[in-house]
Amino acid sequence: MIELLIQNKNTIYYPAVLDDVKVVTERSGSAGKLTCSFMNDSSLDITEGNAIRLKVDGQNVFYGFIFTIKRTEGDTIYITAYDQLRYLKNKDTYVYTKTATELIRTIASDFNLQCGDLADTAYTIPSRVEDKKTLFDIIQNALYLTLSNTGKMYVLYDDFGKIALKSLEEMKVNILIDAETAQSYEYSSSIDTNTYDQIKLIYDNKETGKREVYITKDSSHINEWGLLQYLDTVQKGENGKSKADSLLKLYNAKTKSLTVKDAFGDIRVRGGSLVIVQLELGDIKLQNFMLVESCTHTFSESEHYMTLKLRGGAINSA
Repeated sequence: MIELLIQNKNTIYYPAVLDDVKVVTERSGSAGKLTCSFMNDSSLDITEGNAIRLKVDGQNVFYGFIFTIKRTEGDTIYITAYDQLRYLKNKDTYVYTKTATELIRTIASDFNLQCGDLADTAYTIPSRVEDKKTLFDIIQNALYLTLSNTGKMYVLYDDFGKIALKSLEEMKVNILIDAETAQSYEYSSSIDTNTYDQIKLIYDNKETGKREVYITKDSSHINEWGLLQYLDTVQKGENGKSKADSLLKLYNAKTKSLTVKDAFGDIRVRGGSLVIVQLELGDIKLQNFMLVESCTHTFSESEHYMTLKLRGGAINSA
């Protein structure tokens, strides 16, 4: 059962939904998005900025705010709403020495955003200046610096009206995607994008006047793929060798992507989730956790499907 609620000041409306309700979430860099349509009722008084809530079978699915209202000559209203991460598109300047968790709390406080459960990322980012950037970019840069220095990935998302931050391990969902639960799929494997078998980091030491270079590599993959080098800099306070090792661990693999269409829906799955995928793909077998880059839930009166874009996962010869 789909329950859609819209609140305008002290008045609450329960419009009759037409067609499908879609909820889209991404792993990073985007707010959760809800789209739906319903008949224009003369008693319906809604406007941009109104809170909107979606529950399905009594379970919380989406809480956000209306950003776009479109009306047609057929008296149909189309709504586009986003969760509170939409406000991270605001731009500002921050100078900080904090963990990513502390930075998120600071930004949330500055912009009146509600926080829920935020994992402690622990790693303190050395003095950093983020000038006139979106809040999304500022936070994602902090999470990337945490990942590149510790090897730990964190996922930022809106949990029904409260900002949440969880480690990738906490994002595992006990659901199996296989030939029976997915109607169709498309898989690709590549070393053309985001695959590197040699990491080279440079640090210009102003105290000694010398350039320090940190290199780590996988010789077996260089022999197999050719030399694919990732070049970056080390900031003061970062451990060059540790960062190079973490980056090699992160990028020294084929980029594997899988799109699954019209799988049986599960509201626990969202962008940033880890799901178990088990598929026979001709001469290879896919059987491992994969990371959900984006998830589109489609709800109708009697059905719930989801389309997933996934990446990663170990591939073994069948």
